[in-house]
Amino acid sequence: MSRPPKCRRVEFLPELTYFKPAGVPMKDLAEVILSVEELEAIRLKDLMGLEQEECAVNMNVSRPTYHRILSAARAKVADALVNGKAIRVEGGNFQLAVRRYRCTGCGNEWEAPCKRGRNLGEIACPSCSCAEVRRINHDGTLFNCSRWRDGIEQGSCKE
Repeated sequence: MSRPPKCRRVEFLPELTYFKPAGVPMKDLAEVILSVEELEAIRLKDLMGLEQEECAVNMNVSRPTYHRILSAARAKVADALVNGKAIRVEGGNFQLAVRRYRCTGCGNEWEAPCKRGRNLGEIACPSCSCAEVRRINHDGTLFNCSRWRDGIEQGSCKE
């Protein structure tokens, strides 16, 4: 009996989940299903340019497992491009990574999914719209990262 697959950590959910060749009616297309974790593997390696070891750590899997996920994803994308198939992104065995924040203005705490490209200045409290936000760990302690100088995001509350 094989053991169940480990949940893969994913930081990005695509807004667009269907890609097809132009000019071909949907009814005439075969599809390739790309899982969310396969898309994440391609994003980390080919778009962000990380090394496989870093990618594996980001996805919370071993390096050989990451390599298998990436190889399967690339084979599916190549099949779709070469043979004119549509690509549907859906399903998989993953857990969406989230970040926790605390507003310095009102003390509100919330979680938001990780999202590539989010500028620190784009984060504001959903309760009071304050831009002075601290990223915190799941236990409520201040997140320690050099991108978050003293844990305070640039900007000020407009009260």
